[in-house]
Amino acid sequence: MKDSRTSRVLITGGAGFIGSHLCDRLIQNGEDVLCIDNFYTGTKKNIVHLMDNPRFELLRHDVTFPLYVEVDEIYNLACPASPIHYQNDPVQTTKVNVHGSINMLGLAKRVKARILQASTSEVYGNPSIHPQVESYWGNVNPIGPRACYDEGKRCAETLFFDYHRQHGLEIKVARIFNTYGPRMHPNDGRVVSNFIVQALNGEPITIYGSGSQTRSFCYVDDLVEALMLLMRSPEGFAGPVNLGNPEEYTVLELAQFIIKLTGSKSKIINKGLPKDDPERRKPDISLAKTTLDWSPNVQLEEGLTKTIEYFDKFLRLPSSHDR
Repeated sequence: MKDSRTSRVLITGGAGFIGSHLCDRLIQNGEDVLCIDNFYTGTKKNIVHLMDNPRFELLRHDVTFPLYVEVDEIYNLACPASPIHYQNDPVQTTKVNVHGSINMLGLAKRVKARILQASTSEVYGNPSIHPQVESYWGNVNPIGPRACYDEGKRCAETLFFDYHRQHGLEIKVARIFNTYGPRMHPNDGRVVSNFIVQALNGEPITIYGSGSQTRSFCYVDDLVEALMLLMRSPEGFAGPVNLGNPEEYTVLELAQFIIKLTGSKSKIINKGLPKDDPERRKPDISLAKTTLDWSPNVQLEEGLTKTIEYFDKFLRLPSSHDR
């Protein structure tokens, strides 16, 4: 548990969507934060408001190379998380998950830091059980176009638990389900950001497949709270633990909801479904409830309204497409 001493916290991928919100919260809590990012998908715009804060440091660094710093806790968030980005350079995506994890685990071992891995619901692949529980081993195509991410994250989990068993490293593994909110990348192709940007621009809303596939959407503030609780959970609890919102919606329902909230005149069009796209996604969060005393609080309408407001302002900026 946290003592009265200020913690020195390293966040890899700290200039990204989730990472930047985590930087904010930890600094608000009085921690010293070292944010590292190679700015492949992260952007300085997400953390520029922190640059003058004496508790915040920024380092441009790629986690596939070793890092030598003194820290107490490591949140390993570095990895492109949308198909558009992780499929752009699949070999590098696998390297980030494997080499990046080895480097951060090695750092944690050297300095005796507690380390948290931001894993993903994609380790479940296209699940044959619903909702997904942590004991489910998943249904992943190991040679498909999504494998660089899905299998990369599965290998990262393997490394974390092997370091835990072999070296006694204190680890925490979070399986993060679909997360949304301000600072999402506008061109990442994920349904929430895609639909909102298209709706605000008056463009057709693009649904891949029939729209009957389901997703569960967790607002970023709720997720960050869960990550912090997991990091400070008892030493004997390593996870993995599902973190997400169990409310389930079809992709078509989400598109219709966003059109309603934006007041857009956009029409819905359908295109072919990408290979290996999951049909269903819904977390069982019983473990998070019992172990972390956590469940999400932000309802979809409230979260989408805040996200729409962010993108509405963002798209009006002259440099909005220069990320």
